[in-house]
Amino acid sequence: MKKSNFFAFISRMKYINRWGLMHSAKEENVSEHSLDVAVIAHALTIIQKKRLNKDIDSYKTVLYAIYHDAAEILTGDMPTPVKYFNPAIKTAYKEVETSANKSLLKLLPKDFYEDYEPVLIPRKEDEEIWRTIKAADKISAYIKCIEEEKSGNREFVKAKQSLLREINSMNRQDVKIFMDEFLDGYSLTLDEM
Repeated sequence: MKKSNFFAFISRMKYINRWGLMHSAKEENVSEHSLDVAVIAHALTIIQKKRLNKDIDSYKTVLYAIYHDAAEILTGDMPTPVKYFNPAIKTAYKEVETSANKSLLKLLPKDFYEDYEPVLIPRKEDEEIWRTIKAADKISAYIKCIEEEKSGNREFVKAKQSLLREINSMNRQDVKIFMDEFLDGYSLTLDEM
């Protein structure tokens, strides 16, 4: 059996720092961010099931969320203002991400492909799962802004405002419920919680 470096590559998410153009009071890496997104995405799926009568696969959503930024092991974290500067750059970067994910997939033994391909390469039938992960990703970034502000760092003020506009424009009931019921705690100190 051929040896594989896939999981060694995945473990390197901890070396990819986010928010490269911003001064952070606390650095955040892709590994930490992926866990936060998975936790929030899971909460969104539970909200969808319990409050909105929607049937979404919580476990698949969490799994996909864990790997949602895996391509950044090979691409690095592209700053949002650059990634979304114009449609051509956004499309090109999507292609680069897909190519990076295909490269990661090829590191696996062939008998693993069937299980990991949908995790790394989004499929049409999982569109709602990926929309939920995208929402969780934005909420996670917004929470990072709250935490930076709480630390006295004003560097994230504009990003926070921009993210809140994006989150609100999603017009998702699950996101609204999460924001209304769970967000305030992120502004509190441990003793206040």
